[in-house]
Order: sequence, then structure tokens, then C-alpha cells
Amino acid sequence: MKYYLAIDIGASSGRHIIGWKDNEEIHTEEVYRFNNGIIEEDGHLIWDVAYLLREVKKGIKEAKKRYRIESLSIDTWGVDYVLLKEEKEVLPVYAYRDKRTGRVIDEVHSIIPFEQLYQRTGCQFQPFNTIYQLYADKKQGRLQDVTDFLMIPEYLLYKLTGVKKKEFTNATTTGLVNCESLQFDKFIVERLDLPAALFGRLSQPQEELGYYEGIRVVLCATHDTASAVEGIPMKDHELYISSGTWSLLGVKTEKPLTDINSMKANYSNEGGAGYNRYQKNIMGLWLINELQREICPDEKINEIVEKAIKSSFEETIEANDSSLLAPVSMKEAFDKLLKTKPEKVYDYFRCGYNSLALSYKQAIEELENNTGKSYQKLYIVGGGAKNHFLNQLTEKATGKKVVALPIEATAIGNLKIQMNR
Repeated sequence: MKYYLAIDIGASSGRHIIGWKDNEEIHTEEVYRFNNGIIEEDGHLIWDVAYLLREVKKGIKEAKKRYRIESLSIDTWGVDYVLLKEEKEVLPVYAYRDKRTGRVIDEVHSIIPFEQLYQRTGCQFQPFNTIYQLYADKKQGRLQDVTDFLMIPEYLLYKLTGVKKKEFTNATTTGLVNCESLQFDKFIVERLDLPAALFGRLSQPQEELGYYEGIRVVLCATHDTASAVEGIPMKDHELYISSGTWSLLGVKTEKPLTDINSMKANYSNEGGAGYNRYQKNIMGLWLINELQREICPDEKINEIVEKAIKSSFEETIEANDSSLLAPVSMKEAFDKLLKTKPEKVYDYFRCGYNSLALSYKQAIEELENNTGKSYQKLYIVGGGAKNHFLNQLTEKATGKKVVALPIEATAIGNLKIQMNR
């Protein structure tokens, strides 16, 4: 039996999951888990990458106690990165929810209008896209003498192997990859006067990096959503939602769609393992998690769900409103968007779930219009797949057959790529 290790790190936790095949079916076992989270420091939101690396190594050590591991790989969220001057990190490592890009977005668009950026990259507008973060770095002088920028999983893999490679699926979250050449767009780099040396060749999933303590280290689809989609057991190209802190709703397509309607609907085209992912970022369970942290910190989510079901509050909010990205108080952010103030605590949660289901409905209508196709099924994976109430609301709102798969889809996709080398 051959055993493989998927290290899947999200915004709130990381997991080390062993996988193996038995009768062509992938089996998994979680061997290590650690907490993750954004840290506030000097008025900015940052990641502690030294902590992440320590936890990655601890989990590998634990996995080695139990199994002889053939290979390992790491996936994380997209967009964020580490700047390097040769071997030395440029700190802090900013988190995507930090607001530092707000003052440079208009300047970027004055140099290259967003319509042109979208035609070249197919990347949806998000204020935290890597393109804006790097331009903010340039304005701050942080790019001076920088020799590399590595996305978070690329950085962690480099620290294990000493090898620096840029992986395709994660690069497509930057807003800097040309959707025809599938490499970094030289025109965009030159127009924004970013250091050309930072934007080298992109590597594909399955490429080998080296070894860590005798274990082969390879590239998976290092963007966690790319791995999650790879891990969904769907026969045909149907709709999917990778439901976690963010809800990533989309469908596989052969080529990127960069037409005006896709741009207006703010759909993104991101790399998959041999296909394009036409998808949209929706705020996701961040809304619920922040409400829980603020107003029900001692209650378990299943208890909150049951009480939200009993609520009769039916007003909704725009789930993707910018005020919800990183509010000091999620409850107050809801209050400002609502016409009627909730009377009970659990009204907020019902509002959050209903608002998410409605945002899925709107996104699917846009997707079907833009692709010219209709879909019957909606596969949901990730933490949200376990939420029966949200799944029911989603099925009712969208009219699609919801197939909820409470599996570690991201880890399975990570493992699948390793196994198929």
C-alpha cells in the first residue's frame, strides 16, 4: 500500500491528511490539525508564516510516525504571497483582508483600465487581488531588491525543499496571468513597472520539487479551490460550490470566458488541472463564523443552526457587500444593511443563511446566461456541505438538485494529483 500526505491549509485551520488507494477508491485519515487565523499588527492584518511552517513540519513528523509516505504536497488559499530577498523574507506578510490596496486600485486602473485587465486575464475584480497588493508594495518601496515572490503554498514548499517554483493554478488568482498564453502577462508587468524578474515560468501540478526528510515533494493544484474541484466525484461538468470561509461557485469550461457579460457579473477564470474554472467568489461562511465569534462564542454551530431554523426573520442582505469583508463588528455591519433590526440573536444567522442562498441563486442565473447552458445539479463540498439548513435553502432558492458531499474534497484533490503522477 502506498501512502500520500496532503497538507491543506485554510484561513482558519490546517489539516494533514494521509491518503491511499484501495480498490481504486481513495481513503483518508486526518493525522494532524492546527489553528490558523489572521493577526492584527500595527494596524494591519497579516499572516504568521513562521508559525505556519512550524505547524507544517509538526504535522509531517506526526504523519511519519504512522506511515511510510511516498510524497506530500501543500495547498492553501490564493492571492497572498511572501516577498523574498534571496533567502530572507520581507515582513510582514499581509493578509488579503487588509485594506492597504484601497488607495492604489484607481491608480492601477488609470494605467490599465479594468476592462483591458479582464480581457487579458479573465480574473474577477477583488480589492485584494495580488496585482493590487504588489502595486501597493511597489508604492511602499517594498519591492526594492526583492528577488522572488512566492504564493503561500509555494513559499512553504520552498522552505521544505529549497526549490522555488511558481504553480499555475495559484498564479491564476493573481490577476497577472494571461488567459491565452497561460503565463504571466508581460504587458501588464511592464505597464505597472513591476520587476520583470519576479514573474518567471509557471509550473504545472504534478511537477516534482525535491525531497524533505526522504519524502518526495511535488506540486498539487496549490490553490485550494483548484484541488477541491479536482476532488469532486462528478461525472459531467455540473455546478459546484466549494463552501468554506468563501463560497466559490462555478463550473468547468474548456476555455476562459472574458466577454463583457462575464466581466459585469464579476466572474473569474482560474486554472484547473487541465481545464478552466469559471467561478465567482461569494462571501461564504465568513459571515456566519464572524457572527458566531461575536454574539454566540460559547455555542456550537449545530445548536445555532437549529435555532436559526426556528427564526421567522426573512429579510436578506447583499452577501458580497464590501462592508462585510473585514468589519470590526459583523453584527453592526448586518444592522447597517438591514431595514428591519432583528429582534433575536438567531435572526442574524437566519438572515446570513438566506442571504447566502440568494447569492447562489443570482450567481447561477448569471453563469447560465453567460455560458449559454443550463445545469441540473449543484455539488457542494467543504465545511458548508455539512450544513443541512443552508443546503435546503440553496436547493429551494436555486431549483437545482443539491448534492452535498461532506468530504475533504480539497485534500482528496491534492492526493489525487500526487497519486496520478
